[in-house]
Amino acid sequence: MGMAAGGNGGGGGGRRGRSRRGGGKRGLVSEINVTPLVDVMLVLLIIFMVAAPMMTVGVPIDLPETQAKAMNSDTQPITISVNPAGEIYLQESVIALEEVVPKLEAIATTGYNERIYVRGDTTAAYGTVMKVMAQISAAGFKNIGLVTLQQQDE
Repeated sequence: MGMAAGGNGGGGGGRRGRSRRGGGKRGLVSEINVTPLVDVMLVLLIIFMVAAPMMTVGVPIDLPETQAKAMNSDTQPITISVNPAGEIYLQESVIALEEVVPKLEAIATTGYNERIYVRGDTTAAYGTVMKVMAQISAAGFKNIGLVTLQQQDE
């Protein structure tokens, strides 16, 4: 019927400064596409879920089996292991029996209330495991536990 008198110079619908291609009806999209981000995060989650259990045990030990229930713990405990040869490991590094207490005191973040797990191989000498526990107890650490595997029903 009639033409608008505004002098826009074309069918741009009165919008200025837009893209010159395609009639200028679309502006820049300033939204983030979240789908690729979620895909990448899910793949990383799966990788870490598979890889994490493989990184926890560094000293190969054949633990004894018991019927005890698993303990719940909020923090990662300090682990001391005794292998069949009688070598003592603090986490994954070999230490001498005399070094157990000074190294524990150095890495204990909560002081003498730190949770300490002693892992002894089934073929390790009972005396060696008890010497390690005696050293830890004599130093004043209170939360000492023995690690075992849950007994499998046959």
